[in-house]
This record gives sequence, structure tokens and C-alpha cells, in this order.
Amino acid sequence: MQDTTKGFFFMKSIVYEKYGPPEVLQVKVVETPIPNDDQILVKIHAAEVTKADCEMRSLDFQVKWLRLPMRIALGIMRPRKKILGGYFSGEVESVGNRVDSYKKGDNVFGAAGLRLGAHAEYLCLPAESTIVPKPRHSSFEAAAAAVLGGLNAIHFMQSANIQKGETVLINGAGGSIGIYGIQIAKALGAEVTVVDSLHKKKMLYHIGADHFIDYAKEDFTKCGRTYDVIFNMVAKYSYTACIRSLNPKGRYIMANPKLSDMLRALLTSMCTDKKAIFAFAGETKEELITLTKMMEKGQIKPVVDKVYSIDQAADAHRRVETEKRLGAVIIAIVNS
Repeated sequence: MQDTTKGFFFMKSIVYEKYGPPEVLQVKVVETPIPNDDQILVKIHAAEVTKADCEMRSLDFQVKWLRLPMRIALGIMRPRKKILGGYFSGEVESVGNRVDSYKKGDNVFGAAGLRLGAHAEYLCLPAESTIVPKPRHSSFEAAAAAVLGGLNAIHFMQSANIQKGETVLINGAGGSIGIYGIQIAKALGAEVTVVDSLHKKKMLYHIGADHFIDYAKEDFTKCGRTYDVIFNMVAKYSYTACIRSLNPKGRYIMANPKLSDMLRALLTSMCTDKKAIFAFAGETKEELITLTKMMEKGQIKPVVDKVYSIDQAADAHRRVETEKRLGAVIIAIVNS
């Protein structure tokens, strides 16, 4: 919408002005950003609500050592950046004078990185950000659902150097990253065992898992089986037990490592024939292009749990926090 008396455009956005439960989220009208010469303005069609969004909103982080640095980065008493959302799909609304890689009307998807701001009708980003054309035949909701999980899974699976015929175990397989880790490992020719809660079993088999372990009934580190690659999304199992569950020359990939495990990983990689890897994803444009190609080939299929309107943002956050979701939770921004 536009204030014709002042020439300003305004947009609806999901704003939080203090830390707390989902109820702190409010829909407000704010001024639409204007792209600089090297930026593009994206009209957001869909954006994912992630666990990270919920952690930033509540200042309650799964990885405990992140709490102090994240509070300093986000704002000591109240958030500096009031609009969350890092993963989106949409349509280019306008471009800066020096941008020739996009034009108005281009369908795109991508990651906003530390800029955040995707939980709004418009998002302004540098043209060189992690943004590429939306995969052909993918809906806006499906495209937005794939960015976080796909980018991170590609990064970690490439770090693991998975070979055809190897055995891979993914702990926390039903989360945003694990869902895509399964599909990528299968595309690489691996045999995949997944660990998660029982209510996710059917979905995990549907996307390609070969074997399922209910974490509530069985500890995968005590069942006597070993694997070439263990991809651990959950900072629950002991580091030593996971390393013991690897085959010779096995690789242990940690997505949410404890600080102590990061230090131990260096010793494991230096002093044994096994590798422990905790390199964090850079979420690069090159990785997003790889994701696009895999989606267009049908090797990766996005999984959407539920789509909410912009006015249901608090409900979307609650859904993520229940850990009951079967795929990505999406906010549909356009026409909300």
C-alpha cells in the first residue's frame, strides 16, 4: 500500500519488539525498504518459520554456549532486528540501477542470512546474496520449504564425502535438515538409517529411509551396528559413543555440536583413522544452485507440514516448538 501524501510505500510485517513466547509476535505496518543501486526488492510469497526463528524470539538456544554471544548480537534488552525470517521465495519487485542479473517479475528463492526480514511482504537484499531463480514446477511454498534444509544438508553431505554403497545414519532425521540429508544420501547411493520419534516414521520412509530407529525405545549407539557416516542433528548422545559407532575410516558429522565436542573432534581427526566434522554451512549461492538442480531432477522433494497466514504467525511458531511437525512450517505472505 502507499501513502500518496508522502510518497511512501508500506507493508505488513511480523514484528517482535521484546523477547518471549509466540504471543510477542505482532502484525504491523511498516515502511517498505527501497533498494540501493546494488540491491533487489523481493515481494515475499512464502517464508519458512524455523527453530532458529523461535530461538531468537525467545532467546532460548539449543546449543547452550551460543546464548551469551547471540544475546549480544541480537540485542541485550530487546531485539535490534524486529522482523525474523531467513528463508523465502518470491518475486522480484524492483532492482537497483546497477543490477542486471534480475528484472521485475523474476521468481526467486533464497536465504537472507543474518539480515533476516523475510517475515514481511517485502525484503531488500544485495543482488549477490544467496538468491537464485526458483526451481521450475515448484510452488512458492515448496521452494521456501527447501532452502534451509537443502542448503545445510548439501553442505554436510558434501563434507562427509559419501560414496555409493556406504551406510549412513541420520539422528534427528525428521527435522528441517535431516529430511534433505536423507534424500541427498539416497541420491548418492547410500543405505540410510534414520533416528527420530515414532510419529515421523511413515514420512521418513516415504522420502527414502531404508531403516528406522525409534529413539524413545532404542539407543542407536548401543545396538551393535556401525556406520560409515553418522550425521547427528541432536546434541544428546555422547561423543565417544557416536565415534565408537563408526566403521573404520568413518565420518561423524555434527550439526549442533557442544563446545567440548568441537575440541574433541580435532583430536579424533588428527589421531585416528576416523574424522569428526563440525564445519558450519556457509549457505552459498553455489550450494543453492546445486539444490535447484537436484529439485528439478526430482532427487529432492520439499516436505511442507503446514501453511499459515501472516496473521497466524504465533500459531506457526507454536507448531515449530511442539516438535510434532512433519516438514517445514510455512507462512504464506502474499494474499494473507
